Amino acid sequence: MNTTVHAGERALQQRLGVHERMAEVMGQVVRPFMPAQHIELFEKLPTLLVGGLDAQRRPWATVLSGWPGFMHAPDAQHLRVDALPQTGDPLSLQPGMPLGLLGLEPHTRRRNRMNGTLVALDSHGFTLQVDQSFGNCPKYIQARVPRWVKRDKPAPAQVETAQLSAAALQLLRSADTLFIASSTPQARGHAGAEGVDVSHRGGLPGFVRITQLGDGPTVLHIPDYRGNHFFNTLGNLLVNPHAGLLFIDHQSGDLLQLTGHTELLWDEAEGREIRFTVDRGVWRAGALPLQWSAPELSPHLMA
Repeated sequence: MNTTVHAGERALQQRLGVHERMAEVMGQVVRPFMPAQHIELFEKLPTLLVGGLDAQRRPWATVLSGWPGFMHAPDAQHLRVDALPQTGDPLSLQPGMPLGLLGLEPHTRRRNRMNGTLVALDSHGFTLQVDQSFGNCPKYIQARVPRWVKRDKPAPAQVETAQLSAAALQLLRSADTLFIASSTPQARGHAGAEGVDVSHRGGLPGFVRITQLGDGPTVLHIPDYRGNHFFNTLGNLLVNPHAGLLFIDHQSGDLLQLTGHTELLWDEAEGREIRFTVDRGVWRAGALPLQWSAPELSPHLMA
């Protein structure tokens, strides 16, 4: 049995008639260890995107930062991360929990994914054991160059309700990038394809459409553009409709983290959409000590 693909991914691949081809491709590129080029990328990055589950098994996406070298691989099966979620981050780490990692270098549009199990945790960071490691194509990534900035101590995290604040809505309306965390219902450590994933979504500024009716929750409409047919995220959402979203203000370092439930809308003519209904969230002003240059939009969005 191909343990690199779970039931949700397989169902979507079968719907498009690409299951047999993708089973072969994923069997070749999804590895239980990090190739040298994946290690090289992680070890030079100043940020790491992380997806995980809270005590209620709600997905959250977050970002950790550190001087390049804050991540290193003692061997091809383990990644040490010398950083932890800050106070106020809704994602709390625990030994044995599954995590999804994304190493993204925006200015070169390189990105590598790693799903694994947290096997060691201390006051300085954590170590993840690799369950799956694989690369992604550069589609829809906006090229931007980071630089370190000195910021005041971050303000206390502010709770966002299901009906988002004006500041949160302003960030969403201008966003060209988001990160989404998802999982299978059986997500646990050392489980092959059954785990947690965090992935990138990009589009033209304002690509996330927002609706809100009366006093109801905020609903986000996220287009799902044509990708590599792995369906890591959509496959998870098909079998477990809960997700976490992360939006980064690339100037101020503000972070908006949301958790909610989704519905997959599939129109053969108009394409796919993730409809995300906000359950709750956290606004963390000035949480990231980085600032990025103006984006060079992905050429795949300009066609």
